Amino acid sequence: MKKVAFYTLGCKLNYSETSTIARQFTERGFQKVEFEDSPDIFIINTCSVTENADKKCRKLVKEAQRISPTAFIAIIGCYAQLKPQEIASIEGVDAVLGASEKFQLLDLLPTFEKKVEGEKGGRGEGQNGVGKAQILVQEVCHAQTFNSSYSYGDRTRTFLKVQDGCDYNCSFCTIPLARGESRSDSIANIIAKANEIATTTDAKEIVLTGVNTGDFGKQNGRRVERFYDLVKALDEVQGIERIRISSIEPNLLTEDIIAFVAQSKKFVPHFHIPLQSGSNRLLKLMYRRYQRELYAERVAQIKALMPHCCIGVDVIVGFPTETDEDFLETYNFLNDLDISYLHVFTYSERANTKAVELSPAVPAHKRNERSKMLHILSDKKRRYFYEQHVGKDFTVLFENDVENGFMHGFTENYIRVRAKYDPVLINELKPVQLVGISADMVGEVEEKEEILVH
Repeated sequence: MKKVAFYTLGCKLNYSETSTIARQFTERGFQKVEFEDSPDIFIINTCSVTENADKKCRKLVKEAQRISPTAFIAIIGCYAQLKPQEIASIEGVDAVLGASEKFQLLDLLPTFEKKVEGEKGGRGEGQNGVGKAQILVQEVCHAQTFNSSYSYGDRTRTFLKVQDGCDYNCSFCTIPLARGESRSDSIANIIAKANEIATTTDAKEIVLTGVNTGDFGKQNGRRVERFYDLVKALDEVQGIERIRISSIEPNLLTEDIIAFVAQSKKFVPHFHIPLQSGSNRLLKLMYRRYQRELYAERVAQIKALMPHCCIGVDVIVGFPTETDEDFLETYNFLNDLDISYLHVFTYSERANTKAVELSPAVPAHKRNERSKMLHILSDKKRRYFYEQHVGKDFTVLFENDVENGFMHGFTENYIRVRAKYDPVLINELKPVQLVGISADMVGEVEEKEEILVH
């Protein structure tokens, strides 16, 4: 029985796909092990949103070689689709599989045996006459099939993939080049998967994932269903307590979706809504499909119906041509918004994107300064959001996340809390009262039946 280890870089969507591929391996008789357990095979699922993600891939390959020098190393995911030749030249990599091929790993690489030096497709000339590894990557236009995926066993929450690819072509983004056009599963198939999760696992919460989740409903280039109808159908699934929308574009987060979540039985009051910039000039250069006014309207609508709702925001600093005035416009816009936290991304030049053609570039030191300012703002926003809810009752899903004798979990509106470790509470939903916020910004709770905090 060969041992196989998996490592995932990037988003929740990647986690759902890695988990599904891992189940394919165990069904074929492989033993899934941890990265450090000297496996015979390493599968590294990559991201390529930033240059840092590419560097992490190289570091993981080097670490895999140190742990198990004779192991077979396969690289899949977005970085693999975008730069297969570059990855194939990394010492130690045996195979590179693209967006269309990663779900066929076991058929395309049935033996997972290292090639002899100089053998075609191996360490010498490679499949295409260049590089060192076997390259199994088609043009991204061939990535037209929707491969259903969900994660299980890695975390308490299950990430359920409902959509893939993107048609938006934002000027800073390589994802359409890595994953292809927007495409989705059918509502019927997704409900079947949700029922499968409910009946065959002990998962209490499902997180809906996709590249552009709100664009759900496209099949063969045509919209045949709507995300709103998927949300309504999932709300009726029995055996799942909570459903969370991972991320949704502001122009796709419609008033009817907001209104439905506000009265839903299962959907929780938490939205993650990418903004990217508070400057309308930059939003236009980014090819975003909204202006800041629409974003502010969406936040106001959510808070009017769900004052306790958590709202997370993606924002990019250092986009080409961003002036000090542009940044301050973004900073002040975010400061005034009733939001809960920020995910701050420092702009990274990516090949084959429109943004790299723009000038002037923002100096690295200014990008870093602006990033620090927004991280501080995010901490202030999160603390204020947490403090608003002290004294109120919530339900916490406790996770197997234990540190210094305390376990952690999240309320329905995404407040992270801790309690004294109790193995019985793992993967359990418990009613609590938020009684305080610690110095390290973790909620302290009192369970309705017994005290759980230190």
